[in-house]
Order: sequence, then C-alpha cells, then structure tokens
Amino acid sequence: MNDVMSRFTDWATFYMSNLIVTVLVLIIFMGVNRLLLPQIEKLATSSKLSEEARKKTYHTARLITGVITIAVLLLVWGVDFSGLIVLSTSIIALTGVALFASWSLLSNITSYFVLLFQNSYTKGNFIRIIDGDNYMEGYIADINLFTTRLITKDDEEIAYPNNLVLTRPVIINPKQHWQGIGKSTDKQMPVQPEQAREAQKD
Repeated sequence: MNDVMSRFTDWATFYMSNLIVTVLVLIIFMGVNRLLLPQIEKLATSSKLSEEARKKTYHTARLITGVITIAVLLLVWGVDFSGLIVLSTSIIALTGVALFASWSLLSNITSYFVLLFQNSYTKGNFIRIIDGDNYMEGYIADINLFTTRLITKDDEEIAYPNNLVLTRPVIINPKQHWQGIGKSTDKQMPVQPEQAREAQKD
C-alpha cells in the first residue's frame, strides 16, 4: 500500500503542472456549464422557440463545449499531434468551411446560434426575405438547427435554410403584406412621368 502511495506521490509531483492546468480547465468547463449554457437556454426561451428546439440548442452547446474541453486536455497532457499535423490542419480547415460556408449544411447550425441572439427573429414576427428578384414572407413559426419555418397568410409552410436567412436581405414586420411567395419586381409601383420630372428637378 505504501509503495502504491509513494508511486502516486511521485507521479503527482512529476505532473504537478499538468494536474493544475487540468483542474483549471475543468473549473472553466463547469463554470461555462453553470453560467453560459443557462443564458443560451434563456435566450432560446425568450425567442419563444418550441421545447424541442430549446433542447437541441442546449445539447448542441454542451457538445461543443465538451469537445473543446477534451481537445484542450489532450494538449495539456502532451498528446503528440506532430505526426498528424497535416491531417489535423485539413480537418480544421474543412470544419471551418463546413461551419461558415453558405453552401454547407453545417453552416445552418452556426447561423442558428446567430439567429438565436437576434431579437428580430423572435417567434411570431412577420418577415420578408428578398432573394434576388424573388421574395418569400411569413410569420416565424419556429427556428430549428437547420431551417427557419415560416407560415404564410395562406397557411402554407416554408422551410428556409438558416444560413440563407442571414445572407439575404430581410424586412422585419413590413407595413404591407404581400403573397407568401412571388417576384419583388411585380410589387414595385411604376413611376409616373410627372413624378420622374419632379425627382429630376430636386
């Protein structure tokens, strides 16, 4: 028994700095779980999202913090990534592209968290999304990890990708409601000749 304790003491003494950093990382991880995650859940609740969407938000945030914590702990304990430097760099590059490129499916998850922090995209708001010459509009029924669900005036349901909601011009609560889907050019009123002359004079 004394031999085991002696070996453990020697091991702890040798790796004292690693143990201290590990404890600090775990304290930060627990602090994030206690402080940041409840705030994210509170934002999801204030956005009036469905219970399923709130659970997905919470679990996704916990997964991200857990993966980051494990990666930091591996670095603290000297896991040798030198032989995998090319592979790890490629994975990081691909992950970055996947999370932020507009054509990527995973970028919808990144956009979901951005939309979560925007009060303009609260459930029940009426929005109009301008996509080139086309548009679509409706009430925000829910925001999922990948799509924003809109309900038109005709009770039609539109599932629109989250990343496109962020990258397209969006009008929040417009004064006039148009059709659910159409061409924005059809809604532009023609300018009368008299109005054109007055505009030129001004």
